[in-house]
Amino acid sequence: MKVQHRATTLELEDVEDETISQLAVRLATTICADPSRVSLFILPKPGFMKHPFPDTPLSSILTPASRIKLIGTPAAEVKTMNDHAAAIKARTQSRSPAGRPVAKVTPYRDWRKTSEEAKYSFGAIEPLMWLPNPERSRRFLERLAADPGIKATMRKRKFAVGLLTEMDPSQHTTHESRTLGLNRNQGEVIELRLRTDAYDGYRDYKVIRKTLCHELTHNVWGPHDQNFWDLCKQIEKEVAANDTQHGGHQLDARAEFYNPDDNMDDADHADGGGWTGGDFVLGKGTDVASNEGLSRREIMARAAEGRAKKEKEAREAEKES
Repeated sequence: MKVQHRATTLELEDVEDETISQLAVRLATTICADPSRVSLFILPKPGFMKHPFPDTPLSSILTPASRIKLIGTPAAEVKTMNDHAAAIKARTQSRSPAGRPVAKVTPYRDWRKTSEEAKYSFGAIEPLMWLPNPERSRRFLERLAADPGIKATMRKRKFAVGLLTEMDPSQHTTHESRTLGLNRNQGEVIELRLRTDAYDGYRDYKVIRKTLCHELTHNVWGPHDQNFWDLCKQIEKEVAANDTQHGGHQLDARAEFYNPDDNMDDADHADGGGWTGGDFVLGKGTDVASNEGLSRREIMARAAEGRAKKEKEAREAEKES
């Protein structure tokens, strides 16, 4: 049995009649982590799971195509991070050489905005770990989620997306079309085509951001009718207007992810697409919806957990100020 943990593949012996709960404990022990603080991501089903784990036999859910990912931090790393945070807090509370308390300068922050950005955002971000350089894809997805224009329009329109992930080009390419993005169940999952068809690089940042605008529009409208395109254009304008990063200086995303042959003009975006269950397809309309991935309940639970964590961090930061 092979299990992915970060960039490492753990190879474990198969245990007869082992349950999901028992596997979770065995994996936690392997990486020296607290079993109650690890999660499992089993694709295509049952998807994302966390403690307490069910006593479902692995033999009833695993197939030769199954992939297992372990999400968890070794206890030693958790202690190191906690110690580091405590040391920083102690330093900020220490006195200056003159014996006077160090003046605390608190810059102005719009806490309502901070709280709303935590609520109206992406609950979880995950690359495809079986493709090359998954951490590079994670940085790309995180950059999109942190894009000032994307954050502004999600806050304005109260968009919340459960999972933002990448798309495997090989599973969404035919001789007729290329799927650039996919929105499942009005924002439960958004998949974006980050990589080139040959897997030798990444596509242009602005093109992918434009695709993300398109997929966010599917949170409201399904079919590509006039209502859809009117809202899509509005979102694209909002994102461009709030693009403070590009207004001041160029993101390094182009240097890291640029594909010089990648482009998508308005005609491609508006007229070349077909939509089935949330798909945005460059080329002819086709049924390329994927059933692989998390269930509706699992996605919603994970999204709620991610939003709750962000909102808690925003509240704690406000109290400390």
